[in-house]
Formats: sequence, structure tokens, C-alpha cells
Amino acid sequence: MKVRTLALSAVLAALVPAALPVAAQEVTLKIAHFLPSAAPAQQQVLEPWCAEMNKESQGRIQCQFYPAMQLGGTPAQLADQAKNGIADVVWTAPGYSAGRFPLIETFELPFVVKDPVSSSRAVWKFYQAHAQKEFAAYKVLAFHTDGGQAFHTAKKAVRSLPDINGLKLRTSTRMGAKTLQALGGSPVAMPPAQVTEAIAKGVVDGALTAWELLYPTKLSEVTKYHTQPAAGMAYPSATVLTVLMNQRKYDSLPADLKAIVDKTTGDALVERFGAVWQSVNEDTLKRIQEQGNEVITLDPAQTDALKQAARGVEDDWIKQMAGKKIDGKKLLDEARTLAGTN
Repeated sequence: MKVRTLALSAVLAALVPAALPVAAQEVTLKIAHFLPSAAPAQQQVLEPWCAEMNKESQGRIQCQFYPAMQLGGTPAQLADQAKNGIADVVWTAPGYSAGRFPLIETFELPFVVKDPVSSSRAVWKFYQAHAQKEFAAYKVLAFHTDGGQAFHTAKKAVRSLPDINGLKLRTSTRMGAKTLQALGGSPVAMPPAQVTEAIAKGVVDGALTAWELLYPTKLSEVTKYHTQPAAGMAYPSATVLTVLMNQRKYDSLPADLKAIVDKTTGDALVERFGAVWQSVNEDTLKRIQEQGNEVITLDPAQTDALKQAARGVEDDWIKQMAGKKIDGKKLLDEARTLAGTN
């Protein structure tokens, strides 16, 4: 009987695979975001990042992408999808969850951001100094900005402040909407995927949005005029974006895979985002001009007129922060100093 038991144990042992040693564990990260798979965020930043981790880990880290909200929900729910483990990693805009992350919102106030590279470095430093508590539920992998948002319109060109009056424009954040209202426009909230059709049907006149979105969302097909400040001057609005990882997923990784995630994120991923956005923005500007669209550059006096009109937005925000015992003016001054727009 003892011999039979030993023989049966040997057979069962042969049928059940040995548990992998910790060093050999493999992981597939589910990565979700709100844009099509062709967007630069996936094609030029997140996929190369995943390829780097795959190489560093000798194939043990892999990624599965879920673009355009394929895991369900809305863009505003992406932060919760990462927090709750529906996705392992998300690329999203904290501002889509209005009022939830008020400190990082500092970089979405009017005329803080002038380009993708400087502002992405700046918002990462700002997060490390002031906003870590807001994101304590996550493993934060990177912050960056869209580099600033221009006016993209279908029928009416924006050449000065009065031209904005009455324009219905899609805006991406709470601060963007408040800024547009202060400038005389009417903000309309909708997901990026719906904007092109809304412009084509005349529901909105255009969008206050980043250059990077023009081709992935086909805004280039329905807009004719594009208005931005002169080089080196801050844009009226911007969107902060972030890469968030489920904390439990990160904690479950063996030490060597954690080290790879750490090595390829933070400063390294921030720099990758900033460089890609700068390149994409420049290429989009070139392509849109070659397409025959008109690009309008506001001179310093025109830009200053917009700044003055939007001044009340930052004043109101500072008052709101004071109600939370937060020195909003100090935060805004530091943000502009970091971004080089003070």
C-alpha cells in the first residue's frame, strides 16, 4: 500500500508544474487610456516604454493595451479603474475628475504652460513637492502636460479677444472651461472621440485643445483656423496628464521587476513624454499648414489682453484654496516659476 501511495505521489508531482521561483515570475500589465491606439501616447511613449521593460526583464514584463476606453466606463473613471485594479496602468487626465485633485490642477490655470518639455518637467517637480498626498492611492509613474491648448475653429478665426465671444468650444478640464468663459466663450464638455462629429454637425464651433489631438481625433478634417500665442509665451489653458499604476499590482511584483518599473518611469518617462509631445506638436503644426489651414499667432499685446481677461479665474481659484487652508497664490507662483512663465 505504501509503495502505491509513493507511486501515486510521483505521478501527481509529474502532472503538476513546479511553482516558478520568484525571480522567474512573469507579468502582463493591462494598460488603459482614452484615445485611439494610433495616438502618440500609445504609439510613441507607452509602447516603447513597454518594449524597454520587456527587454530589461528578458521578456518577463509584457503589456496589453486597452485604448479608447475598451475596458468600459468614461475617461473620468480611468483613475478609479487604476485604483480598483480594473486596469493595472492608466494614462489619463486628473482634471477629468473635476475637483478631485485640486493641487495638481494648479498647472491647468490660465497661462501657466508654454511648451511640453519645460512644463512636463515642472509639473513632475511640483507633484513631488506638493501633490503626493492627492495620489497616495496609486503608484505614480509620471506626470506631463499637453504643452498648452490652442483655439481650433471651423468657420470663425480667433485673431483677438473679441473673436472668442460666443464661440462654443470643447474644453477638457474644469479650469479650461472657466478660462474660456472668462474670455467670452461657451465651454462644452465631451469626450475627445465625439468632438469631430460635433464640429461637423455644428453643435460646437471648435475646440480649445492641444495640437497633439488634431490628427488622432480627426479634428484636422473639420477645423480650418488655429490660434496660438507666440513662441515662448504661455497658452490660455493646458491639461495635466499622468500615468497611474495600481498600487497592489506594483506591490505584488518581485523586487527585480519593481526595479525595472522604477528605472523606466519617473524622470525617464516624464522626459519621454515631453520630448514626444514637443515633436508631435511641431509636426502637427507643420502638417496643418501644408494642408492649407491658417495658423494665427497672437502677438504679445493680444496675448496680454487674454491674460487680463482670465485674471479672475486664478483669483477665484486662490480664494477656493484659501477655504481649504491652502496658499493658492504661493502654489501658482511656484508653478509659473518652475514652468518659466512667471
